[in-house]
Amino acid sequence: MPSAASAVVIVFTRAPVAGVAKTRLIPRLGAEGAARLQRRLIRAALRTARAVGPVELHVTRPHSWLRGLRVPQRRQRGSDLGERMYRALKHRRAILIGADAPELRPADLHRALRYLQGGTDVVLAPAEDGGYALIAARRIDARIFDGVRWGGADVLAQTLLKISKVGLRYRLLRTVWDVDRPEDLERIRWLRCSSAWPRGARR
Repeated sequence: MPSAASAVVIVFTRAPVAGVAKTRLIPRLGAEGAARLQRRLIRAALRTARAVGPVELHVTRPHSWLRGLRVPQRRQRGSDLGERMYRALKHRRAILIGADAPELRPADLHRALRYLQGGTDVVLAPAEDGGYALIAARRIDARIFDGVRWGGADVLAQTLLKISKVGLRYRLLRTVWDVDRPEDLERIRWLRCSSAWPRGARR
């Protein structure tokens, strides 16, 4: 259990299964290439998370590759993404990040933690596609995830409206991009050539 000055950092991801992971990138990378990319993204997200606090990896299904990561793992449970995130966040102070947002840095997570320590209930990092790449909470309400049209361009807007309606206080971090479309691959190439990409994340 994290101390009052920290939070558990949850990395949310799909299992790196060929033909299931990163399906929008399969035409460009092939099924195996897309699964390899997912593995690199998971490693990078775990490196970022470990720089901030105790880490858990929450996956959609077991996979043999995941067993070698030496990190506590849990199976995502729930009928949709919102319910799965709520179950992961409830009853504790936590920061949840998606493995698909390699632009997130430890500094972003530390800022989210400072906001929680300062009394903010929910912190989000907007994503360029209209969703969010990080949600941190010290208090959470299942209603903020209810009825959200996941995958749409207004996920963040819907969520902020619901947060306000239930009376929780929120703050936003900087906007980041996530890896979903073929054009995002060029951004990853740039990131891997910069000091921002964690060492050891290329395998």
